[in-house]
Amino acid sequence: MKITLTLLLTLISISGFAQDKIPVIHANSNQAKIYEQHNAVTDWHINPKIKLDVFLTGKITRTETIKFRTDVDSLSFRIGPGQHKDFVVLLNGKDSCFTRIQSPEVKDFSRLAVEVHDTIPFFVNKFNTNYLPVVLNGTDSLLLNFDSGATEVCITTEGLKKKVKSQPKLYNTVYDIRIGNQIFKSKIYDIEIAGNEVDGLLGWNIFDGMIVELDYDHNRMVVHSKMPAQLVHNSGYSKFNITFIKNKPFIESKITQSNSSDKSLFFFDLGYQRTVMLDNEVLTASRFPTGKMRVIKKIIMHGTRGNEIPVITANLESLKIGKFELKNVPAQIMTQGKPMAGVNVHYLGSDVLKRFNTVLDFQKNVIYLKPNQLYGTEYADQKKSGA
Repeated sequence: MKITLTLLLTLISISGFAQDKIPVIHANSNQAKIYEQHNAVTDWHINPKIKLDVFLTGKITRTETIKFRTDVDSLSFRIGPGQHKDFVVLLNGKDSCFTRIQSPEVKDFSRLAVEVHDTIPFFVNKFNTNYLPVVLNGTDSLLLNFDSGATEVCITTEGLKKKVKSQPKLYNTVYDIRIGNQIFKSKIYDIEIAGNEVDGLLGWNIFDGMIVELDYDHNRMVVHSKMPAQLVHNSGYSKFNITFIKNKPFIESKITQSNSSDKSLFFFDLGYQRTVMLDNEVLTASRFPTGKMRVIKKIIMHGTRGNEIPVITANLESLKIGKFELKNVPAQIMTQGKPMAGVNVHYLGSDVLKRFNTVLDFQKNVIYLKPNQLYGTEYADQKKSGA
């Protein structure tokens, strides 16, 4: 839409588009970047044809700084949970692009009149893919991988062809998702890969505002609307604060090799089937002695879109998650092809996380971990390599 700046401001005044004074920044290119906390970067396409172009941040638990940078200008501002910031990008001095940065509303279901404590079968298979049964649209029974690295519901292209009979419209329509006795709402997306023996992914944010208990000892997930008093108090659980980066949960962990240690945030990724994925750039920046890690094997991994990711598996002397220490962990080292665009991070995967009964508190944004019967079992890469 090509209109003069004067007309634009008049329209804004009439429609109540946003704040009384709308910031205006300039751009000569339609490519921009959005910077969030913890050095997370998102590429942004400036499009004057969209009436109001909205960027939805990941979950924000406190006020944070967001920066929008074009090729010639930038705008920084503070934004809190459920808030938004409106501004105009003037492209090439003539195209006015209405833009909004929006953060999600805070969800907390602890005050529901009738409390929810719903038990669902929950398993992890030999490939370290966890899964639970769900029903889509009241008709389609599916097995979905509960993936804390995903959002919404994603169904594989094969699953859409062979198992989904209700023919959902992808991307824009909200559908009923029955999990246990509860009905949740979600859009449906397609995906190429979701793990072994499953039909798709169930993202963490379908449970935002709830508490999710993963009990690997008894093969069950329990979804709570309110934290049971006896669940984590005086019961051997350790508590970890969640940091959200690009709408994904992170907790602090420490790795050690040859008397050198590095403590940082690790992506808590239940959908990643291996042990630990270490980012080579982060390791280099911290001068971590990767050269002293014994190489176990070299492989090509595939992302959820089928993209190839070269990975070296090497022996990590120590991984410490809070007070829990795992030794001689076969860790994967990324050399290129970052799975999470715009941020360099380490990953905790299912072959480590399945060793802990877990409580994901999406109300107070903390994770509780307690070793379970799988804690001392052999890692999948050790079985394959004979290490």
